[in-house]
Amino acid sequence: MDATTKPAKSTATKSKSGFTDAEQAAMKERAKELKAEARASKDRAAGEGDLLAKIKEMPDSDRAMAERIHAIVTSSAPMLMPKTWYGMPAYANQDGKIVCFFQAADKFKARYATFGFNDDAHLDDGSMWPTAFALTRLSAEDEARIESLVKKAVG
Repeated sequence: MDATTKPAKSTATKSKSGFTDAEQAAMKERAKELKAEARASKDRAAGEGDLLAKIKEMPDSDRAMAERIHAIVTSSAPMLMPKTWYGMPAYANQDGKIVCFFQAADKFKARYATFGFNDDAHLDDGSMWPTAFALTRLSAEDEARIESLVKKAVG
């Protein structure tokens, strides 16, 4: 590059803080969630209501997967508490730690949705194991695998 050539600009709109608009929105969602958690403590109905409201806001393809995942997680691990986490459907253990979550493709304009697990999931398998899965749709086989992983995650 010579002195007159400028580098290409990123396509993601970043603010002065260095975060994209979507990242800032997710952080604001998380701040609201933390305030709500402090008020509601361990109110399952409130957490599930918030989660279902977020699912309802999703585009059709993401919403269909999120609804199925919600049904799978709540039936295979009823002890997990439904809630939102950074504006995404998530499920926490009795200590309030997120075990698994669903991230819609639309959330960050990705080409696939994600179903993932955090550190509190008991998925350890040797020295390396997957903690997130890309989803473009859910087959019966995918649903069975998610059910099995969720059961293993809660240990």
